Amino acid sequence: MSAVEQRGCGGADPAPAPSAFSIGAVDVVHATTGFTDVLPRVTDDMVSRPGSAVSLLRTVVGLYLREAGGWMPTDAFLALLGALGVLVPQARTALSRVKQRGLLEAEVHDGVAGLALAPGAAAMLARGDRRIHEPRAMAADGEWCLIVFSIPESMRDARHQLRKQLKWIGCGTVESGVWICPDFLRGEVEDVIGGLGLSGHVVLFTARGLPAGPVAAGQVGQWWDLEGIAKLHREFIDGQSGVPERSAGPAESFAAYVECIDAWRVIPYLDPGLPPELLPEDWPGPGCIALFRRIREVHAGPAWEFVRRVLAA
Repeated sequence: MSAVEQRGCGGADPAPAPSAFSIGAVDVVHATTGFTDVLPRVTDDMVSRPGSAVSLLRTVVGLYLREAGGWMPTDAFLALLGALGVLVPQARTALSRVKQRGLLEAEVHDGVAGLALAPGAAAMLARGDRRIHEPRAMAADGEWCLIVFSIPESMRDARHQLRKQLKWIGCGTVESGVWICPDFLRGEVEDVIGGLGLSGHVVLFTARGLPAGPVAAGQVGQWWDLEGIAKLHREFIDGQSGVPERSAGPAESFAAYVECIDAWRVIPYLDPGLPPELLPEDWPGPGCIALFRRIREVHAGPAWEFVRRVLAA
């Protein structure tokens, strides 16, 4: 058993940290307490159905609004969504809903009505870029982050949000008040805790152990819904395998690329990038990632050219 080193981060006094312990084969080596609560952050949309008008709009915003300078005319949004088969009434409804969810805000430039990124949205999109475009895999001897919390019944809504958001960023459930993820996701875990104002109720531990083998693989299968994650990978492969390997033009590439990202972007959140040694032999993740990268390589450039033409019109 390795020694525990405790580190403070400022903020409220946290719940007492337990001493060194093991969960299964995982040895705790480090504890982090006392996070700084922050203002509620804009969170990525993990609810909208891929292919829906709202989901496609979120994808368009994530891919292109920052490249366009952080603001676009409303008519440009309508044109881009129209190129994806979204009718104008549905597109306007999607714009309204995304504004309500805190991603966009109305802004007029030189008398032209448009929409800009809301405060805090750029940071959320940057986090999304890392997840979506740079999926990571944990090494077999890598460190884990354990999230241990005790939240009173009077704060059950915050407790529910914590569990929901931890699941959204790829954490597994060891038991009700103990969650786990690769340690490279620690920063996102801290963002969730601080954003919910729960710094005084959560302790994070850095842990190592869980050597590859049937016992460890069995534990991982209990902590994460591996069947559900594998299903997402296979559905992406089935849905995107027919995307042309060459661009037929900017408009065609725009539709292909946005629809690909829209189908893909939830997967690298829910799949935390567990060590291959702990996953089933037929795990579809690598093939799914390879297909995503092939589509991006072929269609991202022409797709951006299409957006530039729409903005210049």
